[in-house]
Amino acid sequence: MAIFQGAGVALITPFHDNGDVNYDKLDEILEEQISEGTDAVIICGTTGESSTMSHKEHLDVIRFACQQVKGRIPVIAGTGSNSTSEAVYMSSEAESVGADGLLLVTPYYNKATQGGLIAHYRKIAESVKIPILLYHIPGRTGVTMTPETMVTLCRDVPNIVGVKEASGNFSSIATMMNMADGCIDLYSGNDDQIVPILAMGGKGVISVLSNIAPRRTHEICARFFAGDVAGSLQMQLDAIPVINELFREVNPIPVKAAMNLMGRQVGPLRLPLTEMEPAHREKLAQVMRDYGILQDE
Repeated sequence: MAIFQGAGVALITPFHDNGDVNYDKLDEILEEQISEGTDAVIICGTTGESSTMSHKEHLDVIRFACQQVKGRIPVIAGTGSNSTSEAVYMSSEAESVGADGLLLVTPYYNKATQGGLIAHYRKIAESVKIPILLYHIPGRTGVTMTPETMVTLCRDVPNIVGVKEASGNFSSIATMMNMADGCIDLYSGNDDQIVPILAMGGKGVISVLSNIAPRRTHEICARFFAGDVAGSLQMQLDAIPVINELFREVNPIPVKAAMNLMGRQVGPLRLPLTEMEPAHREKLAQVMRDYGILQDE
């Protein structure tokens, strides 16, 4: 059984102006997401700025999310690292504080071989009992997992159950799904590719868009699964201008700007990320108004 089906939000982490985690705001955002139909929370991923968190902060945020969500929807914790021992530690700790699953990015910078990737993921999976999703995003990590590697891991390691695919390489994804013969739970890692991924047997999306349009992102998936493919596709296409602006600058710069434009008061980014360029922010605000999620001032 899949960890979740539908739209999982790749949640931002709200900060106070001094850079500390704003737990009151995080609680508020979690409640909004659940009330708007989000199917899962992915905490401390790329969008959550986990790369600038200390280990203590990282685990404290995961623990807080699990405590506040209280099992209403799955909480999936980002615990990947380019150090296998660090990923083992973070993963086992996340399991101990209540995470329902893990999202593990490929080890970056080291440029492991395919054999090294398999050994890395096997070692982490042996340290926990909860299900694991591989996170394939070569544009950020500089590492490409082959279809054979992903199928081997999902077929041969019991608690590695699926892949968040953000490579954008549909030919490779199709090859993987052909080889998988049902052993891979596939999730889109790109908001502009939800429907194409669902059409290849995907279970849903791990979404940045869900931070600002959770109900609509959920509905893209729900309509597809209900058989309304045309309606799902139209919702996907209607969202494209907003999605494009959410990635005008590196994620999560634009989505935090968008949430602040909506009055969510999620605070600043942590360096080396900086605030969105004024011209880009203005364009983002315009497409959000056109999409109906931001009111004219």
